Amino acid sequence: MEATTSPFKIILGSSSIARRKILAEMGYEFTIVTADIDEKCIRKEKPEDLVMALAEAKADAILSKLQTISNQEKDDEQKILIAADTAEAILQRLPIGDYVKDAEPTLLVTCDQVVVYEGVVREKPSNKEEARQFLKDYSGGHAATVGSVLVTNLKTGFRKGEWDRVEIYFHTIPDETIEKLIEEGTVLYVAGGLIIEHPLILPFVKQVVGTTDSVMGLPKALTEKLIKEAL
Repeated sequence: MEATTSPFKIILGSSSIARRKILAEMGYEFTIVTADIDEKCIRKEKPEDLVMALAEAKADAILSKLQTISNQEKDDEQKILIAADTAEAILQRLPIGDYVKDAEPTLLVTCDQVVVYEGVVREKPSNKEEARQFLKDYSGGHAATVGSVLVTNLKTGFRKGEWDRVEIYFHTIPDETIEKLIEEGTVLYVAGGLIIEHPLILPFVKQVVGTTDSVMGLPKALTEKLIKEAL
């Protein structure tokens, strides 16, 4: 989809290539600012609460970074932050500083995602052996992704986030395929070691109950809804 000129700006608070691709497919131009946070320090019992809390933490960290930058150089456009965040984040407002003065809004989008397998939350594998075990568990079974999106309007301070869950069912995944995935390495850098769009794993995906873009880290419909609400 060709990017169109919007009366607002978007900042994507993620270094994820998949999220960048999805947001571009939605027709938006955007800049990228990443959050430097220790995700392991944030713990919640429920996966939905965890991804929301992490999205909010990312949003806060990025906002702090943006305000530091804005102290050095003034921007005439307002910014909105979209982040996948915890339920508490929906009720909280960010400090917005100079963005109040901007003529047009900027949206900052932050997200987080975990995989849930047999009721246990899985984040990025800590090593190859853990990634291998993750993939063997999925073989012939099923897992779910729980992802959040949070949007914060830096001009008005409005912030809202929601989460999305997708169930994924797999055929038996051959050990040879699992080893190729481990060797290739991409699975080491994603939640639960799960990349259903990867050409090696795609043939073994039996059913997806939900949307593929959500599994990839940025549900289009939810993101569009939150952008509209934030404006």
